[in-house]
Amino acid sequence: MRQVEIGLLFSRSGSYRLISEACRMGALRAIEEANADPALGLTLVPVERDPAGEADAYAPLCAEILTSGARHVVGCVTSWSRKEVIPTLERMGGILWYPCPYEGFEASSQVVYTHACPNQHLVPLLRWAFPRFGRRGVLTGSNYIWGWEMNRVARDLINEAGGEVLAERYLALGDTDVDRMVAEIRATRPDFVLNNLVGVSSYAFLGAMARLGCEDPAYGPERCPILSCNLTECELPALGEAAEGLVSAGPYFRDGAGAGSSFEAAAHAAVMFLARRLARQPEAQLDRLLAMAGEGLAIDPATHHATLPVLIAQVESGAFRLRQRSEAVPPDPYLARRDRFAITRPSLAVVAP
Repeated sequence: MRQVEIGLLFSRSGSYRLISEACRMGALRAIEEANADPALGLTLVPVERDPAGEADAYAPLCAEILTSGARHVVGCVTSWSRKEVIPTLERMGGILWYPCPYEGFEASSQVVYTHACPNQHLVPLLRWAFPRFGRRGVLTGSNYIWGWEMNRVARDLINEAGGEVLAERYLALGDTDVDRMVAEIRATRPDFVLNNLVGVSSYAFLGAMARLGCEDPAYGPERCPILSCNLTECELPALGEAAEGLVSAGPYFRDGAGAGSSFEAAAHAAVMFLARRLARQPEAQLDRLLAMAGEGLAIDPATHHATLPVLIAQVESGAFRLRQRSEAVPPDPYLARRDRFAITRPSLAVVAP
């Protein structure tokens, strides 16, 4: 049986370990399923490297994977790490299958984006939240590409909707000193908080906000929800009761049996898509692989992004409960379709003197 090496580039330690491990488990589960399917006629052999959460380790470890004979790599969690490996992929002819939500405004010829971009998470999330809670927000984020760009887009959306950004604050990756951030939220009294923190920073922040909500109901989820585009089931054990009321957007939330989170589901889908098409044309270039008809992901050949459902869910009694669902939303990574970007301003009432 033909063997095909497939790279796995996920950190098994560091501040975003839980997300990374969910992606890794999804990829490994798909490799096991593909290898057990006699109709595919191939054996996927994982070639793993662990950057341990160090951004500078991703590019050299990606090069090691590609040198081993693998052409395709499933991996990276942060946008920082994804951008670190792109030059290596370009130089060595490798392809990255990226299974995490990201901030958009990228379409690399060496990357396939199997999770959501802003028109599939942030735009619908704010559209859902504005009429329910208001348009005055505080923006928080980890101090790198994801936080900067997500908050930039959110600021534009809020301003176009006639709202107000009351504050925009950042923490370094791994920083858990959230006291000043929470104090500013208490002082400004926003309608919502957009949380673009990652990993342990996010856990500390949500814990502090839960305590604030217990002290003052004005900061509880019924009046001032915390919104997220990257928090999923894989991090709920780290959050415990602090997750209650959290509102998140993504292409998948667990409903009974199935993948543990959208991170696991996106990595699994990437590997199965790749396995089914390599089984048919093992030497096919990426454009040909993406163009092949078949089950699984629908990938836009122009931008290499997936068409995905958009779900908005809220944590209730320790699990995400669906609040809204849209099927098969095409990717728009550059937010070029203005009808998808604009959010209607509130109407003004004319009051007679």
